[in-house]
Amino acid sequence: MSKICYICNKQATSGNNVSHSKRRTKRTFGANLVATKIAGKNVLVCARCLKTLTKPATKKKVAKK
Repeated sequence: MSKICYICNKQATSGNNVSHSKRRTKRTFGANLVATKIAGKNVLVCARCLKTLTKPATKKKVAKK
């Protein structure tokens, strides 16, 4: 399973570590993914999407699908 959000397709992005002397080295910023079960399927979902899914208004919308 690749490290991509099942709902919004968020994935790792690249950037720089910047030291005190302003030297830059490459690094990656990973998405904050959580393994959950949606409709009986184990998937990776980012924390933001998981927060939205657990709101009372969206529970009704997800259940209708």
